Amino acid sequence: MTPRNIAALVSAIAVVFALGAPCASAQNDAAQLQEVNQLFKQGQLDKALEGVNAYLVKQPKEARGRFLKGLILTEQNKPAEAIKIFTALTEDYPELPEPYNNLAVLYAAQGQYDKARNALEMAIRTHPSYATAHENLGDIYAKMASQAYDKALQIDRGNATAQTKLNLIKELFSSERPAKVAVAKAEPALKTPPPAPAAKTPAPAAKAPVSTAAAPTPAPAATVPAATAAAKPAPAERAKPAPTENADEVLQSVKAWANAWSANDVPGYLAHYAPTFKTPGGEPRSKWEAQRKARIAKPRKIQVVIEAAKVKFNDKDRATVTFRQHYRSGGLKASSTKTLEMVKAGNHWLIQKEQVGS
Repeated sequence: MTPRNIAALVSAIAVVFALGAPCASAQNDAAQLQEVNQLFKQGQLDKALEGVNAYLVKQPKEARGRFLKGLILTEQNKPAEAIKIFTALTEDYPELPEPYNNLAVLYAAQGQYDKARNALEMAIRTHPSYATAHENLGDIYAKMASQAYDKALQIDRGNATAQTKLNLIKELFSSERPAKVAVAKAEPALKTPPPAPAAKTPAPAAKAPVSTAAAPTPAPAATVPAATAAAKPAPAERAKPAPTENADEVLQSVKAWANAWSANDVPGYLAHYAPTFKTPGGEPRSKWEAQRKARIAKPRKIQVVIEAAKVKFNDKDRATVTFRQHYRSGGLKASSTKTLEMVKAGNHWLIQKEQVGS
């Protein structure tokens, strides 16, 4: 995980469900849950919530479905409901450390560090080798220490020792460099499945972060670095590149799109989508834009970093860009492969279609 400030925890990244089904009914349930997970990863949160609720009607106590519902509610910025879900999971499945960890992330995002610490201590008591919980606990202590040093400086502004220690903590959680500590990392998938005959142990899930007060995280609270395209611009010295081969123009457009996203600039972000843009779920453009506005315009820090971008021209007015996208906001850190199909409109390259995954 990486750090940056305590902000609201968001969605989780790839939730992995390794399900084994000995009968047709179990297979259908596994397929249904996997479909909900796909909707969740695609950002279709309303449909995902509807699907997981339908699943839980049949299996109200099933841990993975409830855990996924908690993640969806977190991404929908409904922390109170998400806390209720994860709390109930700790009561029904006290042997699972992930619900405790995600409770800590939500509490940390609200500045309730004592509750976050208690939840993490329970996670560690349940699973002493749970590295994520140990690291998150260290981050919580660091955050609490920064508050104490700040209080000391309010009382005695000349306390050079307290100022030095506070500076060290701020540097640790600085958003200006890659940090290796986060105030709290959220777990997107249960590492230990509930005691059900049909379930196998799910594969370890990717970690999602929250950050510290010096600058919110998996990277949030002070300043969030603007997204950068890792692909090197085409050398200016190469022999007279044809206009259709000017990858620089395409990459600059992708970078500007990521920057607008990082800056919570909704109009700027939406302006990078072509009038012919194909919405991911086939929903009306107006509905898709409303969903994007609701997610991007929230008062939280967002960071979108583009890495290893590659441009392939299909013809003079069409190009395909593939890259690794690193998204951080509140308690989430998500990395995925993304493909953008771009079309040229005048002097601008606009997004006609976007796809997550290979």
